[in-house]
Amino acid sequence: MKKLLLPALLCGLMIAATTQASSPTTSHFKGEPAETLSQAVVNFSEYNQRLAELLAQDELSLTDLGTVHELTYTLENALEKIQEEVATMAETLEEVHLGSETGDFERVQSNGTAYLEAAQTLVN
Repeated sequence: MKKLLLPALLCGLMIAATTQASSPTTSHFKGEPAETLSQAVVNFSEYNQRLAELLAQDELSLTDLGTVHELTYTLENALEKIQEEVATMAETLEEVHLGSETGDFERVQSNGTAYLEAAQTLVN
């Protein structure tokens, strides 16, 4: 039975892919946007929870796999934004570091405030 199921499943997926590729109105799922760090963190938390709930099941159905597939787009968007923002935070923190070495109080104060504001978004 298993020997027949795999070819049938693969055939069905190929037909679905061919049909989808030839359809001009089909658009690929893009996931939820992450335009700000705050939005990215919220989406990251929420969609990780959804993924965890699906993965906690004893078995995943094909529908569950489709849901996982869609969740990953939002998670990828969130991670991309988080990575961008963390890179910026690292640069800002370096400015704090350099300011502290040179005794530049203004540099430390302004960059330190900006760094902490962004960092706080990650820890809440």
